[in-house]
Amino acid sequence: MRYKAIFFDRDGTLTYFDKNKELWRDRIIGEWSGKPFELPYEKMMNLFNLASQGRNPWYKTVDDERAFFRRFYRYLLLGEGIEDDLDKRAEILFSELWCNKDRVLFPETVEVLEFFHRNGYKMGVISDTSPSLEYTLLQLGIAKYFTSFTASSLVGAGKPSPIIFNAALKAQGVSAEESLYVDDFKPEADGAREQGFTSFLIDRSGKEADKWSIQSLKQLIDFVSR
Repeated sequence: MRYKAIFFDRDGTLTYFDKNKELWRDRIIGEWSGKPFELPYEKMMNLFNLASQGRNPWYKTVDDERAFFRRFYRYLLLGEGIEDDLDKRAEILFSELWCNKDRVLFPETVEVLEFFHRNGYKMGVISDTSPSLEYTLLQLGIAKYFTSFTASSLVGAGKPSPIIFNAALKAQGVSAEESLYVDDFKPEADGAREQGFTSFLIDRSGKEADKWSIQSLKQLIDFVSR
């Protein structure tokens, strides 16, 4: 077997965000404040900075992350002028939106993970995300397929930095040349390839059409089965 390991990005590759969660958030905050609510990027980052309380990185453990997001939702409500039942309402948002079925698996995800697991591949996830990476995959029932969970918040670097890719390789005891990688963000897929991975961009829209682009994770099975 040419390849010994396969690594996956999480969001946009194995999973996608449940849009209904965002719609629920906007609706209930709008009801509480009496005005329409939206959360553009700049506004969200300002809330992240407030919730960080001067800490960098924002969180290093799952407990840190829970505390952080409880602060985040308090600041969000205060920014919308919502002070009545502040703690109760912040807890409602936290309980509903933090790691509570906020992600959904793509239809082919389990089938593909089963294939690589059954065929003896070492399997890992590499994600620009928070310490709850493994926890989110446990909730979705797919953490059992993986033996490494490499999160940018824990290694101190995000993709496409060689630091995060090397941390994932070290966790599995393999080289980049022995490894496959797939990501839905082209700079990160390209960055892995520059490090020596056989790396694919998953573009479910079909707009990308080069030899390193796939439209379904099932094409990874075809690639290694040749």
